[in-house]
Amino acid sequence: MFGIGLAIIAGILISLQNVFNARVSEKTGPWATTSLVLGLGLVCSLPVFYSMEDKSLFDFSGVDPVFLFSGVFGVGIVFFLMRGVTLIGPAYAISIALISQITIAFIVNTGGWFGFEPSSLSWEKLLGIALLIGGVLVYKLEKRTEGNEEEVRESIGA
Repeated sequence: MFGIGLAIIAGILISLQNVFNARVSEKTGPWATTSLVLGLGLVCSLPVFYSMEDKSLFDFSGVDPVFLFSGVFGVGIVFFLMRGVTLIGPAYAISIALISQITIAFIVNTGGWFGFEPSSLSWEKLLGIALLIGGVLVYKLEKRTEGNEEEVRESIGA
């Protein structure tokens, strides 16, 4: 149950972070915002690390070096989601990102990649992903319909 609570908090923080990042980037630019966000993250995480952990910050013994590139992924996450929120709006951008995350996590889990125990492929899991995609498509169609109604009203002078 604790893990579910942590995941919910993470989802809330990711959504808010991307909305905030999009607003900051309107004034500073996307790369300045990405640098600011990740720099502030470093500044905030170091005191927590030094007060909570009993190990060296740079002790990566036993870690596969390829996994150390996750920081580069962080740059991409901040930059691409921020730009997506700016271009297509928060709900649509974050929904698409969520579908991408679930699909990749499903593939990693099913294939047993990166040291995870493989899980079985089932029609229920595939149906769940299909329903998520369908939900985003319905959401997008609903938004398009609202926009089309406004265009029709404007064109007839109503």
